[in-house]
Amino acid sequence: MTHQHPLRATALAFHALHVPGRPLVLPNAWDAVSAAVVAQAGAAAVATTSAGLAWALGAADGDRLDRDRALEAVARITAAVNVPVSADIEAGYAPDTAGVADTVRAVLAAGAVGVNIEDARHEEGGEPLRAVAEQAERIAAARTAADEAGVPLFVNARIDTFLRGAGGVDATLERAAAFRAAGADGVFVPGAVDPGTVKELVAGIDGPVNVMVFPGAPSVAELAALGVARISAGSGLAQAAHALVRRAARELLGAGTYGLLADGYDYGELNALLTRTAS
Repeated sequence: MTHQHPLRATALAFHALHVPGRPLVLPNAWDAVSAAVVAQAGAAAVATTSAGLAWALGAADGDRLDRDRALEAVARITAAVNVPVSADIEAGYAPDTAGVADTVRAVLAAGAVGVNIEDARHEEGGEPLRAVAEQAERIAAARTAADEAGVPLFVNARIDTFLRGAGGVDATLERAAAFRAAGADGVFVPGAVDPGTVKELVAGIDGPVNVMVFPGAPSVAELAALGVARISAGSGLAQAAHALVRRAARELLGAGTYGLLADGYDYGELNALLTRTAS
């Protein structure tokens, strides 16, 4: 008798949340408490922001965080919520495909059922993006590792053409087709929010399209009408939270007043969110 992986049902439920026109909206979290707050607010799933998570661990974003520390944080996040969790694993926390496969196995061990894998490079003076074939191999390695584990992990291929100024719609569609063929389930194109561009991407990509929102971007309703299937806030919530810390600290240290603390979370309510995961 074969036993199904305990994450299989959660992974399938996460897949089912990706519906063009009725997008999965993800206010990205960066630690256990932000994940619990986001879930309490009504999010159907929690996705991590690699930048926010790195910052919380004292590291800069951009392939500077080691896999073990990153996945320990993801495990704390999955323990803090009862909804599916997707982990932003940057470029895979590994230089080669075998390492990417190891990272995916670690993601599953941490309890997450989705990953973002980006094609950006962060080496000084190099090309801004990995070659299509190289990135396709990395996505295929992630796909195979998850399949061998028996988990339909949602592999979200992040394409940084727009974010890095490394190509427009045509280059993005070429990459998207290659990455889908390699086993990606969805395609994430941060930096693309112009309605005309988003419409072209949705029409040209065979699979759910994920966009990243920020102040000035079209609303969730407008993006839904364009056929988007997933909407992420990226590091936006983390940036906003840290900006509040800065403003409140300056008020306290400068004027000596505490007005910005007035709308803080109730202590008991916030404490209760984490009580069941305390260990």
